Amino acid sequence: MATAQQLKALIESYTEHNSDRFLSVATQIAAHAARSGNNKLAEELKKLIDEAHRKQKIEPSLSKTIPIAQPTGDLSGLFSASYPKTRLTDMVLDENLKERLERVITEYKQFDLLSSHGLSPRRKLLLVGPSGCGKSMTASTLAGELNLPLLTVQFHILITKYMGETAAKLRVIFDAMKQTRGVYLFDEFDAIGVHRTSGQDVGEIRRVLNSFLVFLEEDNSTSIIIAASNLETHLDNALFRRFDDTLHYSLPTLPMAQQLIENRLCNFSIDNIAWNTVLKAAKDMTHADVVKACEDAAKDAVLDDRKEINTKELKKSLVQRCRIKKKPT
Repeated sequence: MATAQQLKALIESYTEHNSDRFLSVATQIAAHAARSGNNKLAEELKKLIDEAHRKQKIEPSLSKTIPIAQPTGDLSGLFSASYPKTRLTDMVLDENLKERLERVITEYKQFDLLSSHGLSPRRKLLLVGPSGCGKSMTASTLAGELNLPLLTVQFHILITKYMGETAAKLRVIFDAMKQTRGVYLFDEFDAIGVHRTSGQDVGEIRRVLNSFLVFLEEDNSTSIIIAASNLETHLDNALFRRFDDTLHYSLPTLPMAQQLIENRLCNFSIDNIAWNTVLKAAKDMTHADVVKACEDAAKDAVLDDRKEINTKELKKSLVQRCRIKKKPT
């Protein structure tokens, strides 16, 4: 039987007229049925899905276009904008983090109700943890769940060598939050959020951080503000007091790694996978690297015209991905 999250994702994809996601979720349900021993239902679902794929005339992905907002004027170049369709059901998270994100979504959807009681929803979030563990995907998920644009601040444009110019651009960004409701992501936030007492700090960055703290505290827009950093210990302590919530991300547990693999390879047969062997290879890998390794194994299967991925192939992809991440000696 499908899980509650899968049923929700199925309905969401239908209401969005997103046939690709609909069939992807349906495939996950079929795989879940097979793992639960309901082989008859799994086989029937797979036949229906295969038939849907045959009837569906999907254009090659290279020809698809994604609508992107193009900020103009003073905002030109400060953002990259997108309209994500990612949902919370697409993420693999520990229960505590999932519940806290669900609360953010629920509170924001009840913005007017909370405001009528003199309360504000959580909308200023600090995300900390290793790279590749879901921080950026969280921003996409919140944008997708709340039907908001995702505007990612381009730090290479924001930060300049001229005195005061960076702070002025920062003011423009916070002004934009009032005019255009969205999810505003400051990725790799440690670029400006370092301790103001750091010996490696420079005066201009201290002034930028001071400006950010003032703007953040004064902000009364309806936008969601997300700052993400891989270096929690480098962040100034004052930052943690200014955000409504701090969410900590970590490497996936082995059960989470297995779920990542099952989700990404749901279109392939993985019934004969020796999970102890595969998960040993996936130990200490990030979410992103596990997914990329799965994609490598999937590409090999597609190019070889195979529908099954075995233990040896998947382990090989995981090991190779680990080698790619290691620094040369």
